Amino acid sequence: MQFVDEVVLEVRAGKGGDGCVAFRREKFLPLGGPSGGDGGKGGDVVFHAHERLTTLLDLHYRRKLKAKNGENGRGKDQYGAAGKDIVQQVPVGTQVYDDETGALIADLDEHDMKIVVAAGGQGGRGNIRFATPYDRAPRRADDGKPGEVRRLRLELKLVADVGLVGFPNVGKSTLIAAVSRAQPKIADYPFTTLVPNLGVASFPDGHGFVIADIPGIIEGAAEGAGLGLRFLRHAERSRVLVHVLSADPDPERDPVSDYDTLMEELRSFSPELAERPMMVALSKSDLPEVRDVADEVTAQLAERGVDAVHVFSAVTRDGLDDLMVAIRRFLTAHPREDAPPEPELPSAEDRPHGDAKGFLEEPPTED
Repeated sequence: MQFVDEVVLEVRAGKGGDGCVAFRREKFLPLGGPSGGDGGKGGDVVFHAHERLTTLLDLHYRRKLKAKNGENGRGKDQYGAAGKDIVQQVPVGTQVYDDETGALIADLDEHDMKIVVAAGGQGGRGNIRFATPYDRAPRRADDGKPGEVRRLRLELKLVADVGLVGFPNVGKSTLIAAVSRAQPKIADYPFTTLVPNLGVASFPDGHGFVIADIPGIIEGAAEGAGLGLRFLRHAERSRVLVHVLSADPDPERDPVSDYDTLMEELRSFSPELAERPMMVALSKSDLPEVRDVADEVTAQLAERGVDAVHVFSAVTRDGLDDLMVAIRRFLTAHPREDAPPEPELPSAEDRPHGDAKGFLEEPPTED
């Protein structure tokens, strides 16, 4: 499925129906008086955040949203029906901006949130509204008001508990594929992942967390290099960032330098993002070269204030369970303000050993 995280579109609310000028002329009502009803209200344009969506693709090809007009009023005191609202579902994490002023209109960061982005016009009053003791046969009515017309820009910032940040080919996609049902593209060349991937890491007790693979971050990403400027904003929604580093044999790469560069890019993009709770994970521990330098990398990162470096292999699953448990404990230590308390995890002595898949729920295989 194509990933779309920014669209510009026009929204047009419905016009209110016109009021009616009419009089009763019935056999037994010789002086029936005015009977023109009011026009109906125009339909609203509503955005509804829903967790089933992960992209703005539905709106990519619909550059206009138009609600129904309200019906005109009719005689015999009949009011016009209100125009039908148009309710457009958008992914959770969608921000709505006025494209002309740049002002933020709404931030739909929770499931089932709704916001009226264009209000329908009010229906006009019929002549029954203007009857007075001095004017018992008014011949005036109001026209319906036009609905709002706005040009909006929608930006999607994925909402995830954990955001994986790292240089290309450090193993982020392999990690998210190993702990969830996500099926990102995996290959041995840079920029394999061109769009963010979301997955859910599940535990046997029914709890879990949403994890996002944020691609395209390289040196200079905050200034627009690579794909970083486009996707760095997705990291802003993550509660915790996990730096995924790699020490595979590449003379041009150094995990400690990569960490410093990533921190500088995060700081350049958003100082607040650089202060986000963070963990560090060293991938590809199945390679002897990585195991040989793991202690040295840990010591160098400790000088930079990193408390622990979690070494793992998503291929052999060595250390993977320990990494996922550490992430969950870290999330528990940094909860959302409205998050319910999570149950205590068993201690390391109580967790099964030997089988790397013993603690994490293994994703079911597809037929």
